[in-house]
Amino acid sequence: MEEKFKYFDSLLNSAETYGKTSVELIKLKTVDKVADGTSSFVAWAAVIIALILFFITLNFGLAYLIGDLLGQKTYIGFFIVAGFYGLAGLILFIFKDKWIKKPLNNSMINQMLN
Repeated sequence: MEEKFKYFDSLLNSAETYGKTSVELIKLKTVDKVADGTSSFVAWAAVIIALILFFITLNFGLAYLIGDLLGQKTYIGFFIVAGFYGLAGLILFIFKDKWIKKPLNNSMINQMLN
């Protein structure tokens, strides 16, 4: 009978160790996912900020160039560039679910599950 208690005690200790190890593994996986997501976000944010600054400068130059090429007032070039972005924004608004929302959702889900 005492031998059965030894086996049961050993089994209980193994189960307790397994449970602690499983909880620790879940914690480590969670930390890894959060760190990966945060570092990806920061890296992409830096790239996006640099691109935004580039495009702002490019758009000013383009607007001045268009205004100069048309021989009109400089502000005409700004209106043309603004009209282009207004049209691009309207197209993106119409197709936002198909082009932005679904791919972004799928990417986030794949990132979390892998």
